[in-house]
Amino acid sequence: MRIRYGAEKNGGLIKKAVVYTQDEHGINFADVDPDAVSITDRLRSNGFETYIVGGAVRDLILGKKPKDFDIVSAASPSRIKKIFCNARIIGRRFRLVHVYFGPKIFEVSTFRSLKDGPTSNTFGTVEEDVLRRDFSLNALFYEPRRQIVVDYVGGMKDLRNRKIRPIIPLSKIFTDDPVRMIRAVKYAVTTGCRLPFFLRLKIKRQARLLLPVSPSRLTEEIFKIIHSPFAAGIVENLELLGLYTYLQPNASALMKENPSFRAGYLRGLGEIPSGGSGGETLAALIRDYLEDFIDWDAGTAENYKNAFLAGRRFVLPMNPPRLELDRAVRLIFNEHGINIKKFRFFERGRMGAVIGAAAENPVRENTEETKKPVRRRRRHRKKGDL
Repeated sequence: MRIRYGAEKNGGLIKKAVVYTQDEHGINFADVDPDAVSITDRLRSNGFETYIVGGAVRDLILGKKPKDFDIVSAASPSRIKKIFCNARIIGRRFRLVHVYFGPKIFEVSTFRSLKDGPTSNTFGTVEEDVLRRDFSLNALFYEPRRQIVVDYVGGMKDLRNRKIRPIIPLSKIFTDDPVRMIRAVKYAVTTGCRLPFFLRLKIKRQARLLLPVSPSRLTEEIFKIIHSPFAAGIVENLELLGLYTYLQPNASALMKENPSFRAGYLRGLGEIPSGGSGGETLAALIRDYLEDFIDWDAGTAENYKNAFLAGRRFVLPMNPPRLELDRAVRLIFNEHGINIKKFRFFERGRMGAVIGAAAENPVRENTEETKKPVRRRRRHRKKGDL
C-alpha cells in the first residue's frame, strides 16, 4: 500500500489517496475487458490521466465479472472524440462520449469540478470528481495497465467491512437525486453490504422524494432490478424501506394487504431465469395479479385484451414496450394451456391503446389444430399504418 500526496497552499504535503497494488486489491486482470484497457491505454499515451471507475471496479474487487466498464479521464469530450474515430459525443448539459467496439459501448466521461455545485458541468480534477460520486464503494479508480486502485475516500475499507457509506453529505445526497435511494438498496443487496441505521432512517424519511421523479427514470430503474439475479431481494428491501410504492404502487399495495400475494410475487421474481427475455421478466411482475383478475374460461380474444390492459395498468408508472408486454401476457396464457396467436396494436387518437385481434378462434395447446402449419398472407401496408 502506498500513499499519494498533494501539495498544500503553504507548500506542505497532504495525504490525498491510498494506492493499492494488485496483491492488495486482488483484481483478476483477466476479468477486465481488453477494449476498456485499450481505451485507458490510448488516452494515457496521449497524456491524459485516465481510469476505469465506478461499479466495474467495485465488482472486480468483489470477484465478479462486470457487464459494463465506465471510464473517466482528464481529456475533454472533444479531445476524446478526436482520439477515437469510433466515438460519439452525447448529452447536452452533461457531455459524455460513447466509444464503440462492435456491439459494445464504453462510456467515457471527463473529470468534473464541484465549484458550481452538484449539477456543474465544469471540468475539474480527479480529486474533485471523486467527491461528486454517490457512495464510497463506487468511487474507486482502477488503472489496468499498472494494476493499481486509487482510493481517495476510504472505499476499499468500506468494501472490506461490507458497509455502504455516502460521500455526498447526507443532507444533500437524496435531495440532489432521489434515485440514489433505490441504488443504495440495490448496492446493498448485490454486494452483501449493509446499510447503516442512519442511512436506512434517512431513506425512510425521504422516500416521498421519489414522487416527482419522471416515469422514464423509474422505468429504467425497475427494468435494471427485474433483470438482476437479485431481483427478489432488492424488491423486498425496497418495500421494507417504503420505496417500492413509488416504483410499483399497485404491487406494493397488494403486498401490504395480502401476504399470499407478497410471497408469490417475490417468489416469481426470484425464479426469473438468468438472461431471461423482457417478456419473462415482465411476466414475473404481472403473473400473480392476472391469476386472480382473469376469467380463464372466457373467450380468448376478449380475455387477452383485458389481460393486456390490466397488465399495463398494474405496472404503472412503468411503461414497458408493447411487444414485451404482449410476450409476457401470451406466456402466462400458455402456462394455462391457452395458445394465443400474435395480435396487432393500433393507436386511435386520445382513446389510447385499442387492441385488434388477428385471431378470433381460441385454441388449446394440446389440440390437433395447434399442430397445423399456419400460412400467412403478406399484406401491403398503406402509408400511416403501424
